Amino acid sequence: MFTSQTSSFQESIDVEEKDTDFDNEDLAGFSPKIQQINSYYSIYYYQNTSLTLLDTSLPAEAEPELRSYISRRLSKGALLGGMGNIATVELSVLEQAVGCYCCLLEQERSPEQPEADGNGWVVCLLGGSEKGLNLFRIELDKYVQGLQSSLTPEMQNLETEVRPYLSRWYEESVMHIHRVVQLVQTNIGHLLYAALSHTHVEVNGTDERTKTDVARFIKAASLQGLVQEEPATASLCKTISEDSTSCLVIDCSSSPPAFNNAVSNRFCDDWIQAFLNAAERFNPFLLRQILENFKLKAIQDMNNLKRFIRQAEMSHYALFRCCLFLQTCGNGDILLQNARAEHSGLPEACSIIRVLEEFIAEQALGIVQ
Repeated sequence: MFTSQTSSFQESIDVEEKDTDFDNEDLAGFSPKIQQINSYYSIYYYQNTSLTLLDTSLPAEAEPELRSYISRRLSKGALLGGMGNIATVELSVLEQAVGCYCCLLEQERSPEQPEADGNGWVVCLLGGSEKGLNLFRIELDKYVQGLQSSLTPEMQNLETEVRPYLSRWYEESVMHIHRVVQLVQTNIGHLLYAALSHTHVEVNGTDERTKTDVARFIKAASLQGLVQEEPATASLCKTISEDSTSCLVIDCSSSPPAFNNAVSNRFCDDWIQAFLNAAERFNPFLLRQILENFKLKAIQDMNNLKRFIRQAEMSHYALFRCCLFLQTCGNGDILLQNARAEHSGLPEACSIIRVLEEFIAEQALGIVQ
């Protein structure tokens, strides 16, 4: 049983060698020598079923092909207002097929201009692969929505606002995880632990962009919203986050950054090398896939512990299996923290968890001695 768990864990972190989400074609172009993948954008005004090009960074020969593709999507009703759509497009001047994110931003409806109903702007962001862009769908949706307030039919602010904003889409929506890994290096384990344990992270001595990058990394690595949370769990998360004594403080005024109140465990540390390897390859999509695998493995372990606790209420052998599982998973402290909050209203489960907490404490004491 525990051999298969170890094997499953190894498969989850060995994404570079065996990756079910990224085949060799998807990873082409991500050698260590490449410093940046090519990324492009196009924006069109959509009016009465016709598209008018407003701006693009695509080569001149490629843009008409993209416009033809978007027209077909619009005619089929495949682009809904405010909802991003990701697909693979093949443009003749580009070396290979590319991922394309498209979103229709509808023009605000006005009683004075009823003829404008259905009009709007189509924003296209191109780069990487379809699978890669899908990993950043939430970030892309948010970034494109941030452009809405700057769009007008006249587009007088094209050069001053819209073009610079669209030119930064890849750096702002995709590269933030890579920047964080590059910044903290082997300390990435402390950030992973903070995300799982709901620990507040404070970043000092740096610019707002870096602070935002770290906050976005913590949010992306967190399991909030992915696991079922009882009110008690949410309350515990809030209490831990507000506890200043448990706050992780990162001082970026020194190089490398200094970490205060830093905590990690074996589970988080085991993922460090996978993150560093992907960062060295300058592969933000692989980094995101590794992060998703990290969260998936943590959720699987949480579900396994809950199952063991239910069984332990009726079997001493199941309690023994609980202890073995916590000993081998490397994430026992986090798992028990969540289990304690989730089972707070169940006396029998709480008694099992207290026994497990004592076991973990004794194990930690034995390691220190």
